[in-house]
Amino acid sequence: MEFIDTHTHTYDEAFAGCEDEIVARALAAGVSVQLQADVDSRERERMFSLCARHPGVLRPMLGLYPGSVDKDWRREVDALEAWRGRGIVAVGEIGLDYHYGAETKEEQKEAFRVQLELAAAWDLPVNIHLREATEDFFAIIADCRHLGLRGNLHAFSGSAEMFDRLRRLGGDWYVGIGGVVTFRKASLAETVKRIPLDRILLETDAPYLTPVPHRGERNESAYIPLIAAFLAGQKGVSVEEVATVTTDNARRLFAL
Repeated sequence: MEFIDTHTHTYDEAFAGCEDEIVARALAAGVSVQLQADVDSRERERMFSLCARHPGVLRPMLGLYPGSVDKDWRREVDALEAWRGRGIVAVGEIGLDYHYGAETKEEQKEAFRVQLELAAAWDLPVNIHLREATEDFFAIIADCRHLGLRGNLHAFSGSAEMFDRLRRLGGDWYVGIGGVVTFRKASLAETVKRIPLDRILLETDAPYLTPVPHRGERNESAYIPLIAAFLAGQKGVSVEEVATVTTDNARRLFAL
């Protein structure tokens, strides 16, 4: 079986000194590609250097994370152009997060819109981080529907109705399902039953959101099969089918 981790941070300081081991364990588990989500200019060089060490396995995204948006956000976004030719597969992770960044709501909305326009101009999908900003997110996506956007909602925790609402706005959209789906009280376990498998991607968001039975430990891409197995049980299909369909979804969306 082959899997793709569509959102991870192998370059994170939590993996300092053992990055190659993390990649090797993922490959041994059948996770052939691990997409690296960008955060901001402070970590970008480390991410691209690690991707260069593992060509074809670690693939970079490029974008300004909403938690890194401040009054100087435009300089950060302008700096993205210099990295454009480095094999990026998506503009991300971008979006809105009002849980920790309520004081930068206006800046976040502007930065999000500009990066959606960049993705359209570069003909790339978007990888979206969304937390406690649903209505502003939908307002911006509706305004940008002429861009023909495609992408995924990373670490999806919404409802099936929310995803349907997004799809009605046009574009080609997927949800990223990670370790949260395995949590005992997570409503997502029921939600995934109502989302078609051909709209689902697998992800870890490592080193965060570790799936059961490793919850509380550092997450890593090698745990993708655990997420796939849980999803298979919820959908009433084989793990092999989950692997095949979600891998095909990722290859199609990110042109892998």
